[in-house]
Amino acid sequence: MVVLGRSLLVSVYPSELKFYLDQKPSFCDITVENNTDNHVAFKVKTTSPKSYYVRPNAGILHPWESCIIRVTLQIPREHLPDQCKDKFLLQSTAVPTDSELEHLSLDTFNKDNGKTVEERKLRVVFVSPGYFDKPNASPSNKIDLQRLKSERDAAVLQTQQLQKELEMLKRRRQRRNNSGFSFKFALLVGFIGVMTGFLLNLSISSPPPQ
Repeated sequence: MVVLGRSLLVSVYPSELKFYLDQKPSFCDITVENNTDNHVAFKVKTTSPKSYYVRPNAGILHPWESCIIRVTLQIPREHLPDQCKDKFLLQSTAVPTDSELEHLSLDTFNKDNGKTVEERKLRVVFVSPGYFDKPNASPSNKIDLQRLKSERDAAVLQTQQLQKELEMLKRRRQRRNNSGFSFKFALLVGFIGVMTGFLLNLSISSPPPQ
């Protein structure tokens, strides 16, 4: 069974991806929340895969867990069409508790045998540099502050997610003791340190609310 529009497994927001073309790089964050007591796998597709960098483009959410997906625009502004027709599709489905992303079968998101596959369509909007100069647009300082707060909130959530992954890696490390896994473990520890520093920097540099 395929579910369109109505959310059963996950909540996805925003429903519209806005890319502000005066920012480099131009990106948009998607928040995905698991609304169930089950483990839920998700996968992101787009009609224009060469135009966007999506990370992570797939994953497994534990019960009631959230995830931030960052979509970065990769093509130069001068090559963008006047009207964007790009779209994204986020698929999600319940998976067994012991599932691991790298071991998911190729037919995980296939709509067969009565399996519930939830699909959410997200459209893309390009916001031109002069948009906020219009009389009915919000002041740029409020937009900048809102953007900064959004980035800080995303960094907090991403750091929490990385810490959970670190705990999972610690448990796996006890079962697997090979050089490749140890190297991945060390990289993740280092990346969490970088994210923590970035988060502290955002907190220090955030302007006071007006």
